[in-house]
Amino acid sequence: MANSKLIIVEGAQGAGKTTYTDYIRYSLSYTNLYRLSGTADSTKSGLLKAKEMYESLLDYVENLQNKSINLVFDRTFFTEEIYCRLGKKEYSFTEVYNNLLERLSKFDFEIYYLTLYLDDEKVFAERLDRDGKAVFATSKFGVENSIDQQKEYLKMAEEIKEKYPSINVININTNKLKEDVEKEIRSKIGY
Repeated sequence: MANSKLIIVEGAQGAGKTTYTDYIRYSLSYTNLYRLSGTADSTKSGLLKAKEMYESLLDYVENLQNKSINLVFDRTFFTEEIYCRLGKKEYSFTEVYNNLLERLSKFDFEIYYLTLYLDDEKVFAERLDRDGKAVFATSKFGVENSIDQQKEYLKMAEEIKEKYPSINVININTNKLKEDVEKEIRSKIGY
């Protein structure tokens, strides 16, 4: 029986992943936080790189089952699938994604899949203002991109909820007071 939590936090750029994964990391005892950026190679050769990377990641996670260590991920292979669905890559990741998700669903963790979203899409403009913050040279932060991503992430959350009862799917609106979001996270994850 699971003695630890596996929490995957996904959502569009500007939804609050960094803020709330940091919060979970520091408010839930015995928790490790991992931040992933995916592969920058959007060509067909990137498919093999992504496949190998995420299979290795799941090998690592599988080895941490029943160690009383909670794991929090700021993005994983779900992001790769979203970018492919949005046409940002030259390949389809769906077959790999489905295999990874099936494997993940069988892990002996309390598994939580959190989608952070904004119910007021205009807030993305404020949150994506990266003045004074480090930004990868290849990153393009734009309101329309975030809105498109958000729609796909919410659709993906519903797909996971329907197919995998072992995964606790939670959508959290981050367009409210930070303290209220934190309280909702604690309540829904149960700590």
